Amino acid sequence: MENKYQKVKDGLKEDIISGKYQVDEKLPTESELMKQYSVSRYTVRRAVGDLESDHFIYRIQGGGMFVQDWHKDWSTPTDTKLIGVITTHIADYIFPNIISGIDQVLSKAGYSILISNTHNMHDKERKSLINMLDSKVAGLIIEPTQSALPNPNGDLYQEIKDDELPTLFINAHYPQLDFPYVDTDDLTAEQNMMRYLFELGHQSILGIFQVDDIQGVYRMNGFVRAYQEHPEYSYMSNIIMYQSGESADKIYERINGYLKQTEAPTAIVCYNDQLAIHVIDYLKSNDIRVPEDISVTGFDNYQIGEYFTPSLTTMNHEKERMGADAANAIIKLLNRDPVENITYQPEIVKRHSAIKLEK
Repeated sequence: MENKYQKVKDGLKEDIISGKYQVDEKLPTESELMKQYSVSRYTVRRAVGDLESDHFIYRIQGGGMFVQDWHKDWSTPTDTKLIGVITTHIADYIFPNIISGIDQVLSKAGYSILISNTHNMHDKERKSLINMLDSKVAGLIIEPTQSALPNPNGDLYQEIKDDELPTLFINAHYPQLDFPYVDTDDLTAEQNMMRYLFELGHQSILGIFQVDDIQGVYRMNGFVRAYQEHPEYSYMSNIIMYQSGESADKIYERINGYLKQTEAPTAIVCYNDQLAIHVIDYLKSNDIRVPEDISVTGFDNYQIGEYFTPSLTTMNHEKERMGADAANAIIKLLNRDPVENITYQPEIVKRHSAIKLEK
């Protein structure tokens, strides 16, 4: 079945070659083409952009689109191999490692990457997607934004799907979209972390999870499932849920409320290492020793966690490997080869922030 983008491109090209539009004749506007072919502006722009690269169309700033002298022998340079990479963040936490893994594989294969970040905000994700489509990338590697919430950018993803633009998700995926993905079994991983803490003698545990990302929801579900395996003390579980952008002070205030309870938690499980490091700093500032008074664990094996005091017990994240696997998968998609989803099974990285509970 011919996709929408190809339909617009082929239709315009046929009209030009057949002589319906003569050389230097003005073509219909983007809005007119959208109505004619019942497609979005992004589909029209992609089709027109390709025809412009093929020297069937040229543009005049503020004047519109015109038929190029397509009979002329144009010396067309080799098409740029450009892959768009959209992540929630770029310069900090685990993202440089992921992007490095992507770049190492793609650069060896002759591709370049165009990077954008969303700061985990849907409006910024929309701008990133539009910029990528306007840049005529050959494929997309995307980390979903606020993946646990309804996505207002479904129209753009539908255009990407209709145009058969090779696309792959990392870290998470939107359940309603069937693009391939590379992610982590967050639920089982957090469940295993809880089992480890139970083995250390902890029963009253506080879990803190970011719930606008599906990773946080799965990790929270792993926390709950682990307690379901021990109904004899499941009543001692406590959970704090928050969303990205929420004030850290509000989270600390809620932690403090649990610490004042009669059966205060002896361990805190955090959504990720970044949060765990902040929580440990907060506890220290209130003269609460980690791990002597309370154990703290994270998730993602952030490099700084190894050198933090105390060194952070965490779940591993296949950062560079994820990037490399995603890059190899997008190359397969570009070659129209089949691609299978990849889900990693993280292992616990045992360090010094979680210890056996003294009776």
